[in-house]
Amino acid sequence: MKENKWLFLILSSAGGFFLSLSGLSIGWILGTLLTAALISFAFPHFSGKKSIPKSWLYAGQFILGIELGQKINLSVLAIFQSHWMVIIVMLLLSIVLSLLSGFVLWKFSRSDMLTSFFGTAPGGISAMPAVAEEVGANTAVVSIIQTMRVFLVILIIPVIVSMWAVNPGDPMAVQSTAPAFEIGTAAWTIVLALVGWGGYYVGKQLKFPAPWLLGSMTAIAIVQSFSSSFAGHDMAAYWPHHFIVLSQILIAVSIGSRFHKKMFVGLKQTLIVAFISTLGLIAAMFASAYLVSKVTGLAFITTALAFAPGGIAEMATTSVVLGADSTFVVAVQVLRILAVCLILPPFFRLLHEWESRKKVHSHASA
Repeated sequence: MKENKWLFLILSSAGGFFLSLSGLSIGWILGTLLTAALISFAFPHFSGKKSIPKSWLYAGQFILGIELGQKINLSVLAIFQSHWMVIIVMLLLSIVLSLLSGFVLWKFSRSDMLTSFFGTAPGGISAMPAVAEEVGANTAVVSIIQTMRVFLVILIIPVIVSMWAVNPGDPMAVQSTAPAFEIGTAAWTIVLALVGWGGYYVGKQLKFPAPWLLGSMTAIAIVQSFSSSFAGHDMAAYWPHHFIVLSQILIAVSIGSRFHKKMFVGLKQTLIVAFISTLGLIAAMFASAYLVSKVTGLAFITTALAFAPGGIAEMATTSVVLGADSTFVVAVQVLRILAVCLILPPFFRLLHEWESRKKVHSHASA
């Protein structure tokens, strides 16, 4: 059994490696997830809950929590301080529109409520399936819908906003280097890890879904922002890119290993409705971005990329290439992912409990 899990990990991550060669930022998690799912279908005895330890998912969530939490730096705080009203409006509109998209998917497909809402929530392809797995949603459908949304955003939004570009920027300007390994950066990494560990226990006591992710992310975001403000500069941790690659592999392997054919029964209608609702979500985001642009005077390219329910890396790259305000775009994208991850999962769980009680009462009265 032990040999099975390590072989499963190696084979699945090989799929992630090959897809990452395409340059797609989600290549590692998407390739690993697809390979793990294919192996699970072909060799059901090879994977499953018993052979893949739950600790792998927790470790991946913990690393992702540190990654997201430390993104709350002085640049993000400065942008929020300058445009807090606009950003709050954009965050609320994003959440409301995603909820409407999830409601449409739930009502007009065979997908259950939790799966529908988690599938349409713009919280990232790494975070949403991981949290959905914790609360009992269909992770296969959530992963597919999240992937569909990211690809549609990447294919549609840059093409449309490029029509408004006046002075395209340097595409290489978006590249940044991670802090070098030094005593200070290594020490801050240890501090963040300990803070994240404590955040997990607090999140567990507060009954957060996926406390390894949400608890650690919240605690680190608070400590990172206050420490950076107190120091007067961003507190940098030694955090090379292969850390987040490891997180994506562990999360994808854990989720993909639990895929089975029954998850995909009647999926055709769900995918059609999901495709239409995702296009509707993108159109509504564009309309909202245009309205915010007219009211605030911000460039439409900037508001459209900030609203876009895609990945941080893709939208940041597009904003630099097209000459938009990349700092504002990244700040809104980061804050939205944090808001979605913190607000929506508990809300979805309460909604699911309310729906379950409603069904019990209706059956009892019948």
